[in-house]
Amino acid sequence: VLRQRLLGEAHPHVAASMNNLAGLYSSQERYSEAELLFRDALALSQRLLGEAHPDVATSMNNLAKLYRSQGRYSEAEPLFRDALAMLKRLLGEAHPHVASSLVNLGALRYQQGQLNAAQALLLEALPIYLATLGPDHPNTRNLQSWIDAVQTALAAS
Repeated sequence: VLRQRLLGEAHPHVAASMNNLAGLYSSQERYSEAELLFRDALALSQRLLGEAHPDVATSMNNLAKLYRSQGRYSEAEPLFRDALAMLKRLLGEAHPHVASSLVNLGALRYQQGQLNAAQALLLEALPIYLATLGPDHPNTRNLQSWIDAVQTALAAS
């Protein structure tokens, strides 16, 4: 509300605040409120920044993660794919945001039971994190946990 008063309704920082509040609502399982804010933040980002901007991809990923957490996989998938394609185009193949997007899509594939596809996406992200963040970064360690879980599930199947 303060950012809206100071910056006006149409400002990228307002969209970022909407995303942050939506993330809080999501963590509190206030899904309908979170979805509304995530959608509004995405629409505002697209209107202000255009269809091809890293912040738009972040908004897409946020909404997709909400859908994934609710088991709404068919709604999450195109958002994850579009965000990944946009980030690769804008930031290059070896950017940590691209790796994060690969992890998001890999987690979706894992939850859908598509273990081979999940493993391929996660393994694609690993060298990016290792090169840009290093082996001890929390993102790299979290990714390694995902890879271990997928490999365990594959071995059990």
